[in-house]
Amino acid sequence: MKNLVLKIVAVYTLFFNVCLADEGMFLPHILGAKVYNDMVKNGLKLTKEQLYSINKSSIKDAIVLFGGGCTAEIVSKEGLLFTNHHCGYNNIAAVSSVNHNYLRDGFWAKNKQEEIACAGLSVSFLESAEDVTSAVQLKLNGIPATEIAAKLPAILSEMSATASKTSGKEVRISSFYKGNQFIQFTYVIYKDIRLVGTPPESIGKFGGDTDNWEWPRHTGDFSIFRVYMSRDGKPAEYGPNNIPYSPKHFLPVSIKGVKDGDFSMIYGYPGSTNRYETSYGLKLKVDIDNPNLVELRDARLKHMYAEMIKDPAVKLKLAGSYAGIANYWKFFDGESKQIIKNNVIERKQKDEAAFEAWAKGKKEYDNLFTNIKSTYDNWRPYAKHRVYLNEGIYGSPILAMAASLSGLQTAIVKNNPEEVAKVLTRIKTQYKNYSEGQDIPSDKNIVATVLQMFYKNVDASQRPEDFYTKLKTIGSLESAETYQKFASSLFSNSILADKNKFETFISKPDSTTLKNDPAFQTAMAFATNFNTNYAKFFTAFNNSLFAFNNLYLKGVLEMNAKNESLYPDANQTMRISYGQVKSYKPKDGIICKEICTTKGILEKYKEGDYEFDAPKKLIELIKAKDYGQYADKQSKELVVTFISNNDITGGNSGSPVLNAKGELIGLAFDGNYEALSHKIAVDKDLNRTICLDIRYMLFVVDKLGGATNLINELQLVK
Repeated sequence: MKNLVLKIVAVYTLFFNVCLADEGMFLPHILGAKVYNDMVKNGLKLTKEQLYSINKSSIKDAIVLFGGGCTAEIVSKEGLLFTNHHCGYNNIAAVSSVNHNYLRDGFWAKNKQEEIACAGLSVSFLESAEDVTSAVQLKLNGIPATEIAAKLPAILSEMSATASKTSGKEVRISSFYKGNQFIQFTYVIYKDIRLVGTPPESIGKFGGDTDNWEWPRHTGDFSIFRVYMSRDGKPAEYGPNNIPYSPKHFLPVSIKGVKDGDFSMIYGYPGSTNRYETSYGLKLKVDIDNPNLVELRDARLKHMYAEMIKDPAVKLKLAGSYAGIANYWKFFDGESKQIIKNNVIERKQKDEAAFEAWAKGKKEYDNLFTNIKSTYDNWRPYAKHRVYLNEGIYGSPILAMAASLSGLQTAIVKNNPEEVAKVLTRIKTQYKNYSEGQDIPSDKNIVATVLQMFYKNVDASQRPEDFYTKLKTIGSLESAETYQKFASSLFSNSILADKNKFETFISKPDSTTLKNDPAFQTAMAFATNFNTNYAKFFTAFNNSLFAFNNLYLKGVLEMNAKNESLYPDANQTMRISYGQVKSYKPKDGIICKEICTTKGILEKYKEGDYEFDAPKKLIELIKAKDYGQYADKQSKELVVTFISNNDITGGNSGSPVLNAKGELIGLAFDGNYEALSHKIAVDKDLNRTICLDIRYMLFVVDKLGGATNLINELQLVK
């Protein structure tokens, strides 16, 4: 790692795949000539500088990281911003109430004075990117390979903080190719973001969990915000005197429509992929990690859903967390199935065999995969335990909150007033968020369920025996009633379940109260058991795996030194992918068209249904075919969604889908079920991105919401 001179590139390895237009999330600031030329060959009409430039306005200046994990785009000269409904979901819920339920009813600001401030929401604009590999490697010199994983985060954090202080901006240094390259990204953060418009949930989540990750799709997954700045043009906290942001670049909006084969390009901040994962990692994922995660999330979702359908206030309170849990419940279930169905493990094994053939005679790589296998074998006996701790025990809001108090307990015992004050500041914010989203009936059932599931499914030798011995005094450990009684007692006696009691405790925290709290005792029983007996195995696993993966990718880069196109895994840094609007054949005898229209909404519509209800006005407009300028010029129908073979992943939600001229034609919001192995490997035939057609979005804004003020603000291309 120390001596690697990395050529900065962005395409494919020779033995992983050939260069295909429909795979690859490329760094726009180092777009290789081969990739750019292929984009032009496929239809792109823009120059490299129009895609990304530091000195001039370019498309990158219209793309933002929205909140902590989505993408959004600037679409007007007054800072209007489009993203997905599910990206704005928590913020919409936060500004809603039972009397003003914007999730249920929608919201449209008819002027700027009606726009609603969203506390805590920010957007990040990328200003520049710089390779700092040499500087990081200097910091790593002399550190043993198996210690780098533990020490690297602090090194990058310190370097980022120093650069931030120097520049006065937000600087983040990100790792690429398993620690073989490091790039420093400088961002400008805007914190006055206001809700401008959102469709009713029955449009924004039409199809619910049933249609999630599925095609055909008829979801109007969008929300609209606006970025504000100070009067002198700088980022600022919310203030009534702030003015709309004046962007360097905003996206024109095309309502010309799409057809099969059209060029499509997506910008965004994809969260994570692991496409250089070995076959051994995939076996652990398929055998242990994913199935247990799915089972635990399924249990939590059932308890939350049971309470949400009883009370609109509870539904509003749990909406954001439920949506997040459900989204990846289905994803991880589908990912495992597609990995197996598409023989991804076998494909990885072929890659590894090709690497070994290339590495023969190169002493540095001797026994690399033997060592990787041994690393996974040593961790495998404890892997389920860790999933059950994080997704089970800490899947309960009260137990997760209780676990977060361990730092406070330590500070109190050490009699360190400064540390206590510091920890209390964090805890007050955490408890505020916890209490606002807490639903005791569902969490009580979650506590009972996960404690019983841990007992039944985790190796008996790995249980916190003192905890379960104590539980025996209530009743049989095989009986659900025992766990239900314990959960009821926990909530009746924990200070965490009573806001007044917790605030009294926080005003003068003491070790005895915390030690005697049943929620804290329970969380600590599991945390201490893992930290004392099994954390050492996880640390060893992480440290060794980082070292071996780093060496593996070093070899991959060397193998392809003359190939300018080895794109790195996604890591929430700005990327471009390109491809085409494209139909596909998911199985024999079935052809999926590239578009869905409002006909499908009528076919799926069920009045009063939890997932397939829709506003009556929308149904009336569709039946009357009152589409205005948003109807497709050829078919005269209204297109709701389309699919492309662009390469995306989580974090691309809200990403702009652009045509060959850089005009906005849609919003990416999902992938298809047949290709849910895409974080690990892309299926060139089946991989599809599900996109909201911009014409349906504008139709809803205009015809349903009556917000013609927003339509007039856009630069429409007709």
